[in-house]
Formats: sequence, structure tokens, C-alpha cells
Amino acid sequence: MPETPAPAVRPLLPLWAALLVAAAAGPILDMAYPSVGIWPLAFVGVGLSLVTLIGRSAWGSLAVGLVFGVCFYLVHIAWITRYLGIVPWFALAGLETVFMGLGAIPITLAYRWMPRVLPARWAQLTILPLLVGGLWSTRELFMGSWPYTGFPWARIGMSQSESPLAHLASWAGVTGLTFVMVVFCAAVIEWVRARRWRDLRTVLPAAALALLLVVTPAWQTAPAGALRVGSVQGNGPSGYFDDREPNAVLQAQLNASAPLFGKDIDVLLWPEGGIDSDPLSNASTAKALDALASRVAAPLIVNAATTRGDDIFNTSMLWVEGQGAVQLHDKRNPVPMGEYVPDRWFFEALVPDLIGLIQREYTPGTNPPLLDLDGVGVGLAICFDVIYDSVIWEGARDGAEVYMFQTNNADFRETDENLQQLAFARMRAIETGRSVVNISTVGTSQVIAPDGTTIDGLAAGEAGHMLTDVELRTGLTPAVVLGPWVNLLLGWGALAALIAVGIVARVRRREETPTVTGPASLNAAVG
Repeated sequence: MPETPAPAVRPLLPLWAALLVAAAAGPILDMAYPSVGIWPLAFVGVGLSLVTLIGRSAWGSLAVGLVFGVCFYLVHIAWITRYLGIVPWFALAGLETVFMGLGAIPITLAYRWMPRVLPARWAQLTILPLLVGGLWSTRELFMGSWPYTGFPWARIGMSQSESPLAHLASWAGVTGLTFVMVVFCAAVIEWVRARRWRDLRTVLPAAALALLLVVTPAWQTAPAGALRVGSVQGNGPSGYFDDREPNAVLQAQLNASAPLFGKDIDVLLWPEGGIDSDPLSNASTAKALDALASRVAAPLIVNAATTRGDDIFNTSMLWVEGQGAVQLHDKRNPVPMGEYVPDRWFFEALVPDLIGLIQREYTPGTNPPLLDLDGVGVGLAICFDVIYDSVIWEGARDGAEVYMFQTNNADFRETDENLQQLAFARMRAIETGRSVVNISTVGTSQVIAPDGTTIDGLAAGEAGHMLTDVELRTGLTPAVVLGPWVNLLLGWGALAALIAVGIVARVRRREETPTVTGPASLNAAVG
């Protein structure tokens, strides 16, 4: 006698209601990030998104995924309009929305296939949430690496930079934190769907995940002394379209540095774009930096656009009086459509006026994101490089004892962008167990301790300086050591698991379908 087929998974919501819930889930998720920063809302947004996908068809899941994506990204990256207007905003939000929609389909398939493969309740409470969390993480990893260098900006884990859950990132990285958060949301949904309130065993998976999120302490790296860092936010006209006289940004940085003259410091840090001429080829700029290094009696870590041969780089450099730039690091991931135009011929044909505004073509750097400051390893990430795991982990593995992140947020003044980027810097401190000095041309600038707390800071839109004793740390966190493997496992492993589940589900469905071979069988089948 054939086995009873597994019941079809029915949608929890009719399509019209799912579309409305998805539309609400997007802005709710956005409010988990700065500037609003109500971090528990990340669980609400993710949970609502998952509820809309259960029991859907592939086309239905695509529809609700698109609605969720567009309602999230149009709000989350509205700061792009401050730079080039609504066309780039719609283009980037639209691209990410497509990926969100397509990435919703595998999650729906997991909800459809898993009950057929493992119909036992324990599997729905444990293995299904694990698969759902893996597939959500896969989507994040894909969006963070393609096309070109990807856009790993709105990762779920990054919403927790100021929450008590952030410490888990020191063990599993940001992707690992995303995974656990989504698995928790999926486990809670399955517990509610089970409706076995009196059976406490059904709540154990969700409760265990909640405990993991709440009580996991930060991995402790080893104290290794301190470095006195002077950092300067000049608040000069450093935006791409700002009107300015030659070297106006340099002068603003020099003016804001003056209060540090005569102070006891180990290094003076300036932001990305703090010099608006190339000190490697401009003798007067080099002379100004030598004079500055003399006044503070310390080496400088500064940044400028530099030219070497036919290539232009976004370059951070260690500058020593009388020696010039003794070490260089070039930005690893220039921003597509901001710092260079990939496939310029194609995009210029579409929007020639906008593409024509981007004249400078930065070349990706290949040198290590690390400077040796008299034996102290200083890890670097220039502006949006802070969102790329590989840059941060490479610096830590190469010996960074502190991170100094240089950024120029002038094109996004008075928007959420600088606070969202600051959240990345804070999470990197926790993830690596290192102090971070995050210095911007226009703010917000902060010094962040290895546990994510703020040590010092400068408000946005004001010129100023910080003089801070910054703790050095050594030792690698599990996130740095295992992070690449975690990403590989969650990315490809989740896809492989879904394919395997799909194959088994297809076989089971064929086995459960009665085979009709003749009139007698037909009568038995219909009778």
C-alpha cells in the first residue's frame, strides 16, 4: 500500500496580503539600521519577509521578494540621491531588488521541498530553519560580490553593530551573524506554525538560538600596549561637486590640525581625500606635509589620489618628514559608477550626461592593507573598502594591531550614509577584536574600542580633532581565521543542500504518485 503523500505547504497569507506585508517589512528592516537604529526590528523585518514566502509558487515568491526588496532599498540607500540624483538611486536599488526577488525563490523552494523529504516535526523545527538561514546568507554573499565588486552594504548582521548580539560576529563574522539571526527567525516561525504550545520541546530550537545570540561573549584578543593617535576632521569642501579653490581641502585639514602642534602624539591621521593634490608628484604639497610632520613631530597617515604611470589610485600613505611616502596602500575596491565606470561604452550610451561626470578612473590596488608604523601594524580600509570582509581579514592576518579607516563622506552630507558606514567600522572592531579609528573629512568620526564602545568622537559637519590613546591588540578572532570558510560553507553549502533536497523531493513525489497500467488499475485509482 503506498505511503500517504506529504501534504502540500499552503501559503500562510493570500498573495495580496503577502504583498502588503512584504511592502511593510522593507521599511521596518531599514529602521534597524542607523540612523534610526532600532536593532530588534531586524528580526521583525526578516520574519515578515519569510512569512510571505511560505507556500508560494515560484512566481509568487518572486513578486513578494521584489516588493520587499524595492521597499527596503529605496529607503535604505536614499542617500545616493545626494550625489548624482534619482537615476543612480533607482538603478542601484533596482538591481538589488532584482537579486532580492530572485533570491526569494530558493527560500520558497526550501519551504516546499523540505516537508516532503523530512516530514517529521523535529526536522521542520531544526533543519528547515538552518536551510532557510543558509539560503538567505547565500543571497547576501552573492549580492556582495557581483556584479563587478558587488554591494555588500545592507547585510542583516550589520544592523546589530550597537546591539548586545554583535559579539557573535567575533566568532562567525558578519555573515555568520546574519545566518544565526535568520535561522532564529525561521525557527520561531516554525514553532508558531506547529501550534504545540504545551510541548516545550518544540520551542527548544528557537530558545537555544536566542541563548546563543544573547550570551555569546566577544572573543578576547590580547592587549599589546597603546598608540597615541591624533586624527583630524577638516570639514573642507571635499565633495565631488563642491566649489573650491586649489588645495582648499588640504588647507582645511592643516587648519584643523593646528591645535595638535606641540602635543605628544605617535601618529597623525587624516581622512580619505584630505589632500586635493598628489603629494607624490606635487613638490609644494610634499613640502606642506613635511612641515606638518615637523610641527607634530610624528609621522602622518594621509590619503590622496595618486598617479603612477598611466594608472590613478586612491592611495593611503605613511609620510615621514624628509623621506616622503615610505609606504603605500591603494584602495582595493574602487566604487563602480563613483570612482570608475566599468564597461563605460555601454553605460555612456544609456546615460551619457551622468557618466560624463565621472572623469577619473581609479585602478584597483594590489598592495596589502597594512602599514608598519615603527613596528606597530596598522590595518587600513579606505572608505567603502570597510564593507569587504577580505580587506579587513587580510589586514588582521598580516599583523594589524589597530585599524585606521579613512573615508570621505562629503558627497552624502546630512544623510544616513555616514552613520551606516560607521556601523560597519564598529562591527569590524568587534569582529577582529581591534580598536578602530574612523576618520572622515566631514564626519561622523569616532574612535571605537575592540568591544564596539565609543571612546572619542567628532560631530558631523564640524572641523575638529581627536587626541586619543588607542589600545593595541594582538591575536586573531575565530571570525578572521574561519571567516572565509564560513562564507564558503554558507554560500555554496546552502545551494548544494537545496539541490540535494530538491532531487530527493522529486523522487519522493514520483514514488507517491500512483501508476495507472490498465482498466482495473484505473478503476481502482478513481473508485
